Amino acid sequence: MSFLTIAYALLFYFATAILVIGLARKMIIFYRAPAPLKIPTTPAPTTQTGVVMRLFREVVFFESLFKGAKWTWLFGWLFHFGLFLVTLRHLRYFQDPVWLPIELIQPFGIYAGFAMVAGLVGLIGRRILVDRVRYISAPSDFFMLGLLLLIGFSGLMMKFVSHTDIVAVKSFFLGLMTFSWSELPTDVVLLVHLFLVALLMIIFPISKLLHAPGLFFSPTRNQVDNPREQRHLAEWARKFEQ
Repeated sequence: MSFLTIAYALLFYFATAILVIGLARKMIIFYRAPAPLKIPTTPAPTTQTGVVMRLFREVVFFESLFKGAKWTWLFGWLFHFGLFLVTLRHLRYFQDPVWLPIELIQPFGIYAGFAMVAGLVGLIGRRILVDRVRYISAPSDFFMLGLLLLIGFSGLMMKFVSHTDIVAVKSFFLGLMTFSWSELPTDVVLLVHLFLVALLMIIFPISKLLHAPGLFFSPTRNQVDNPREQRHLAEWARKFEQ
């Protein structure tokens, strides 16, 4: 077993533990965060079904972003939709046999990588070229976009320029899941790609990328707009009513 294989195996165990534990911790914090007031962003749904439909439109179509900034919506939606398909496509490295829906999505996942990179280039350009956006941009904003861009670019490099042994890569990741390690190919582009992915997994729970799960816990999005019909009482305040 080579040093690189051992190092990357340990790196991905560490990154997975950080990602899972970090996300779980953040979800618990978000869930327990007090929401003492009714503050849904209006116009808001007046029923729970409406709230579900609103969240669906936000997650799938980025509805509020579309209403606010068309170019940001276009680049943001391209990036997220591309990332979604690319992530689904990569599930084949963790399945044997591969599920039929994952097999069917493979051709689309390849070109979704281009959409992902194009969206990221647009989002970086927005932060550089738009004065008011550049003013409020922090180094971490550029770092996260740059990291995602390098992951997408190195992935495309392996598909169209510097091919790697994907059978060996799949064997490596299946081995990680069963604690039966196999050799990882030593292609430079692959090693860079995997290192950046592991870095993203480690950073994710402490980064702005948490807006993805955080959306579901936002009271401006998940509350029903019925303050006149039903009194809102936070859980922590309920004991004072007794």
